[in-house]
Amino acid sequence: MHLTAEQERMLEGEEGEAVRKGMELIVALGDIYGAERLIPVISVQVSGVSYKTIGDAGLEFIEDYARTMKKDAKKVRVKTTMNPAGMDLEKWTKMGVDRKFAEKQLRIFNAYTSMGIEPSLTCTPYYFVSEPKFGEHIAWAESSAVSYANSVIGARTNREGGPSALASAITGLTAEYGLHLEENRKADIIIDVGFEPDSYMYAALGNHLGALLSKMGKKVPYFKGINPGDDEMKALGAAMAATGSIALYHVENTTPEWKNAVNDKLERITISEEEIREHIKGMDRDCEPELIAIGCPHASEKELRRVAELVKGKKKKEGKELWISVSRAVAERNPDAVRIIEDFGGLVLRDTCMVVSPIEKRFHSTAVNSGKAAYYLPKESFCGQCVRFRPLEELINMAVEGET
Repeated sequence: MHLTAEQERMLEGEEGEAVRKGMELIVALGDIYGAERLIPVISVQVSGVSYKTIGDAGLEFIEDYARTMKKDAKKVRVKTTMNPAGMDLEKWTKMGVDRKFAEKQLRIFNAYTSMGIEPSLTCTPYYFVSEPKFGEHIAWAESSAVSYANSVIGARTNREGGPSALASAITGLTAEYGLHLEENRKADIIIDVGFEPDSYMYAALGNHLGALLSKMGKKVPYFKGINPGDDEMKALGAAMAATGSIALYHVENTTPEWKNAVNDKLERITISEEEIREHIKGMDRDCEPELIAIGCPHASEKELRRVAELVKGKKKKEGKELWISVSRAVAERNPDAVRIIEDFGGLVLRDTCMVVSPIEKRFHSTAVNSGKAAYYLPKESFCGQCVRFRPLEELINMAVEGET
């Protein structure tokens, strides 16, 4: 792999220990994947922010890196945002988070911000915070954000790990391999969808297809027969990223690279509505939810306002919790919707979501409309929950007094 003179100096430690460590990791990844060079990135999204997901070992790693950067008098070189934390930094007591968890979570947050990383705490950095442009190279680590950036925006990023994303933030570079290369962005299978899904069905479609494509060894699907909006593409991509590590997909007549992404010689499969409804039966367990959780990935302005419409003037059912997870940017731009939901008795949570917060300490059953959350929440997975998977309107009815 060819390095410029400046990059060689960075690797040799002439710009400090933190930069040297970052360069070592990026160069090692480039060597493993056969990259010919390093390329600059215009933004980074760092994962590994929730104390629940990284624990004490991750906390120690991040604080050690922050100390090294302080010693070198360095900050991140490019616009860098961070993934959701394990709690709302202001409402953590309302979530039922204990003080010990909160203290360690704040240490992680403070270590990241000391490096110059923006306190965004969202999995949707493309909502007002850090939206890249078509063709720009970025280094994002959050799986659903990677899918959205590659597929919906047409930016270029691999699915980075937490350490490699941090290394890119510190150096401003990434290795040119994978989805940074044009030839790797072509479709390798055509998906004929035999029906037009609603938002809820898009999430289920993604949940089903991610696992199916992973078994087939396929990485870049091309969809025919659907017409999704931005929220539907977010739900589809997030679910496929969770169940099958799909980082890029194309939709005919919709996504920016669809015209040059496909050829007629590709393998084709057809997905029917009956197939998806059958899959939903396995996602939707028979239990009474204690928590109704919306916003995985974080809810858009449209989704937040829709929840407000559904609960306006109604009373929350006793014994039910309603959480809506959003970015601070979305919450701040929609104060009336936030007020309506919280007057109802729901919590509009910033900084976090149901997947990366310690909900298992308080709840045993959760209802969602997210294909990603339905994958991570179950007892046999990450959060110990009995999961209901239902459309948004049904979720709200579960929380409203007098509704069934």
